[in-house]
Amino acid sequence: MVASSGEDYEGRPPYIHSMLAGGLGGTFGDMLMHSLDTVKTRQQGDPHIPPKYTSLGSSYYTIFRQEGIRRGLYAGWLPALLGSFPGTVTFFGTYEFSKRHMIDAGVQTHIAYLISGFMGDLAASVVYVPSEVLKTRLQLQGRYQNPYFDSGYNYRGTVDAVRTIVRQEGAGALFHGYGATLFRDLPFSALQFMFWEQAQSWAHEWKQSRDIGLPLDFLTGAGAGGLAGAMTCPLDVVKTRLQTQVRSDVPSSRSSPPPSTSSSLKPGSSPPDVPSKHTSEASSSKPQSASQAPPQKRLISTSSPSTHTPKPGSVMLETSSVISGLKFIYRTEGVGGWFRGVGPRVVWTSIQSGCMLLLYQTILRKLEVLMPLSDELTEIQ
Repeated sequence: MVASSGEDYEGRPPYIHSMLAGGLGGTFGDMLMHSLDTVKTRQQGDPHIPPKYTSLGSSYYTIFRQEGIRRGLYAGWLPALLGSFPGTVTFFGTYEFSKRHMIDAGVQTHIAYLISGFMGDLAASVVYVPSEVLKTRLQLQGRYQNPYFDSGYNYRGTVDAVRTIVRQEGAGALFHGYGATLFRDLPFSALQFMFWEQAQSWAHEWKQSRDIGLPLDFLTGAGAGGLAGAMTCPLDVVKTRLQTQVRSDVPSSRSSPPPSTSSSLKPGSSPPDVPSKHTSEASSSKPQSASQAPPQKRLISTSSPSTHTPKPGSVMLETSSVISGLKFIYRTEGVGGWFRGVGPRVVWTSIQSGCMLLLYQTILRKLEVLMPLSDELTEIQ
């Protein structure tokens, strides 16, 4: 058997241990950093010109002051939770299986880590992409009937969001932006775990011990996550735009009362044009059925970008292609458009990755004591 230097110190835990430890660690990390993810989503999907959300600190404070924690900073926490645990369980199971078999087959360790990260995230994407769509829309919306930020979405909660999306857009809309999500998450997971495995190997060699200590466990995970997050930020921007952009002909979902034709008139002013009988009959002769209702999607400004500071809000990509989206953002917003929200993304991926992988290692050691397996079974694993 060919093993990496990190495996020489860590050994190979049973698959069930890796899956449980990864699921618990990943879920805790996601929930811990959810508020920063909300800030990142608002920055990347802000349709206002100039944008309402600019720096990390001011955006965080603005959302907290105006919308609170549960409906503001932690909007969309429920779909995030429901997708995080099964998604990370699936990821770690697939990752460990792929990594061990490739290393045993003689594949170079860095290549094995890279490909295993791809495979793990691909398997988990079936679970977490629908939850990501729901989470992203609810984060962008904030509270119901939000008076501080008009995202175009207006769901009462997670269940209402699912029902509305399926009824108006079809079940396939829950996988909207699936390709863009894979374009972002597959490279991120591959780079993250390749960097982490290498950092762990260096730390074990430096300490000459299986236990490198909590600070190094956290720093190796945080460094790997932050570096991978910065490198894949352009893909994250495109993914967020594709999952939240809309057609320009779809009205906002937030209903508004019809304008008054009498009380709002000033003295001496003429009343607004009243449609003729023929016009009314023509417009009423084409009723829309419930099944033909336009999708509830957010209207993003299509105004041309400004080169002034502050930078303009996001513009519609007019494409479903990730590559075309990257080109369009570069052409209209420059390199800065690729890295909108890079600050909160790096902070989020660093702390989330550090916490997740720290807990992963800690829980693995606890499970080894609480759920010991025979040496023969461990060797088979």
